[in-house]
Amino acid sequence: MTIRVLLADDQALLRATFRILIDSADDLTVIAEAADGREAVELAEAHRPDVVVMDIRMPGTDGVAATAAICSRPELADTHILVLTTFENDENVAKALRAGAGGFLGKGVSPDVLLAGIRTVAAGEALLSPTATRALITRFLATPDTDDPLVIPDAVRTLTDREREVVTLAAHGRSNAQIADRLVLSPLTVRSHIQRAMTKLDVRDRAQLVVVAYQSGLVKPRPTTSDPPDTP
Repeated sequence: MTIRVLLADDQALLRATFRILIDSADDLTVIAEAADGREAVELAEAHRPDVVVMDIRMPGTDGVAATAAICSRPELADTHILVLTTFENDENVAKALRAGAGGFLGKGVSPDVLLAGIRTVAAGEALLSPTATRALITRFLATPDTDDPLVIPDAVRTLTDREREVVTLAAHGRSNAQIADRLVLSPLTVRSHIQRAMTKLDVRDRAQLVVVAYQSGLVKPRPTTSDPPDTP
């Protein structure tokens, strides 16, 4: 199945470069381009893409507001957001993740990483590297957003002990295979626990599940004395 992509970036040359790259992959195709967040929302509603590759800094309606608008629409529940940013520890990235973005990449990533990232987000998996996001989580995601809480405590309490265990490991950046090895389960069983937890907590994808895990207090950030280096 071909993954349908909407590009949202205010730089026309960058959009053209991304289009050439994405269209070169057999399983990906660009269906539309937006020059700002407002246009991204309108085109998402019109075309129902599988993934929106969203620049976070755009004039007018920025990527954060556009992400929130797209993720709030029930008819776009199957549209996933991959945020691109120059500053991977920007507070706006955390806001976009809270709003429902499936993950983020820096604009300096290699072409192969970008294409793999689109596929990952399209599958509903979180594109959250433990190393790259540790400072982000500690500084921003672990701080409850009292103006727009993602989950109520009662919803967290509906998780079974095993679901809590699986969600905690996922929030610490473990893949399904790593969780399966740790808990002596099959990857399919881990995936089932993740999906049930997502349903109970009413989240769009694995990335938002991680956000909820920290913001609800289910998972506590590990203390750090300084920001970790941005290494792959």
